[in-house]
Amino acid sequence: MKRLFILPVMLMASLISAQDQPTKSNQAANPATTDRPWEKIKPYITPPPEWQGKTGTYSSPLKFADGTTVTTSSDWKRRRADILSEWEGLLGKWPPLITEPQVEILESKLRENFTQHQIRFLWTPNEKTTGYLLIPDGEGPHPAVVTVFYDPETAIGIGNPNRDFALQLARRGFVALSIGTTEASAARTYALYYPSIEDAKVAPLSMLGCAAANAWHVLASRPEVDSKRIGIVGHSFGGKWAMFASCLFDKFACAAWSDPGIVFDEARGSVNYWEPWYLGYHPKPWRKRGLITEENPAHGLYPKLTTAGHDLHELHALMAPRPFLVSGGSEDGPHRWEPLNHSIEINRILGHKNRVAMTNRPDHSPNDESNEIIYSFFEHFLKTNEKPVLKN
Repeated sequence: MKRLFILPVMLMASLISAQDQPTKSNQAANPATTDRPWEKIKPYITPPPEWQGKTGTYSSPLKFADGTTVTTSSDWKRRRADILSEWEGLLGKWPPLITEPQVEILESKLRENFTQHQIRFLWTPNEKTTGYLLIPDGEGPHPAVVTVFYDPETAIGIGNPNRDFALQLARRGFVALSIGTTEASAARTYALYYPSIEDAKVAPLSMLGCAAANAWHVLASRPEVDSKRIGIVGHSFGGKWAMFASCLFDKFACAAWSDPGIVFDEARGSVNYWEPWYLGYHPKPWRKRGLITEENPAHGLYPKLTTAGHDLHELHALMAPRPFLVSGGSEDGPHRWEPLNHSIEINRILGHKNRVAMTNRPDHSPNDESNEIIYSFFEHFLKTNEKPVLKN
């Protein structure tokens, strides 16, 4: 069998308990629970020796504007508020979230050990989406995960099997909600534009995060779901989407980002945050798709961010102390530990370890081995304990 080349990652220990490792007492309380998920993810919770402590040229999120440094958890609370406020100002303010969603069930059918509902709901104030809600058999409330991609069908098993996150998680006892930008992807505009594509006031990638936050409320409103145990996952385009959603909306208990390009990298054509459907929105006609050149420059917010020295590790910082996993491929190699080490340091100040994880594979596409770590990650942080998740 083809083996995955995975290098250590920094995984978190217990998102849901006050401890940083599973204990015998936790396992005894639930005979069906074993330490197997932890054993699977444990090799990926520490940077390789050559990357330990290295933070590259990324500015420290621990620095206040006046040059002072965060040293305590109370300091971090203030600094976190500063970072969130600054990024919300740059990205554009989300419209009010839809906290009492009206969900229409279009079709239901039994599949394996779960029921699949095709549903429709408002994911922005002026646009509905159609997705799939997979509810496993057995008594709840269950942990749950939102899955995001170009379409909602892929994650439920219609398409590439290594992107079928919703299906695989439902088989493992998670409620899964699969959503995607079907119409926008068909039109090659990919993202969400609010209030309109002619005059978007919110960066499209941030607006996707808003839609995912509304999807969180759909799950949280279900009696089968434990609202304190809802995560999010996506690959590539979906990885960017999941990253922005989980960083900007702190009710996601944890997150897995599959090879999105976790920081800006203008040498990588797939780490293309400068495109109009991500952070480079500008009125049409849009720039020609591809790398930034003198003849084909970036427009909109993206060049403003880079000129000001911003990078996405500042958003990663907003996750602390919530756990996250980078399922790295061709776009997120071991050198990405440099930005991730900033999040590790923040968690250390907060008194937590094992909250940041990364695996590495040669290819962009996920595979069975890399996905197994994703599923084990969610099993460990959303299933092995029953206590509420820690709050920031």
